[in-house]
Amino acid sequence: MPRWSPDAALRLEAAAMTLFAEQGYAGTTVPQIAEAAGLTTRTFFRHFSDKRDVLFLRDREFPQAVSDFMASIPQERGGTATVRAGLAAACRGIQGWREEIARRRGIIRSEPALHERDLLRSHHLALAIEQSLTQRGIDPVLAHTLAALAVTCFDLAMDRWLEGPSDLPLEDALTAVWTDLQGWLNE
Repeated sequence: MPRWSPDAALRLEAAAMTLFAEQGYAGTTVPQIAEAAGLTTRTFFRHFSDKRDVLFLRDREFPQAVSDFMASIPQERGGTATVRAGLAAACRGIQGWREEIARRRGIIRSEPALHERDLLRSHHLALAIEQSLTQRGIDPVLAHTLAALAVTCFDLAMDRWLEGPSDLPLEDALTAVWTDLQGWLNE
């Protein structure tokens, strides 16, 4: 078996999420996760540094995906339009993961020890957006500001999406947050 296997990582993630739901985050151990996944503890540590990492497995790729979506936006579009289009495309990509995202968010919000790691997730997304904008020639100060606003809007949209009706598209929640922000800034 290769040192790192996406299949093993996904099995570990699924086992961990089930155990976290049944026993709570604090009551679940790494050996329990590995056993539930049918793998060894050693395999767990090939994929994750600790059990916190399991909750953030999919966040490893998300900033790059947003950057890739932004890179596909025509160069003549401005910074705000590029960010909005990139995040909208990302929303369409994760629309089907609502239940998993809601479970993950519930665990993270119930454990104060995970809040810092969640902030780091937002920071990585902001850095990816900022770098994408500066590569497009956007002024670095504007790129930094737009990235911070974009991450805030995205996080607020996630809240609206997860707390709203089950048929609410994430992209619509994001559009509503952007619209609200524009209105508030124009007051």
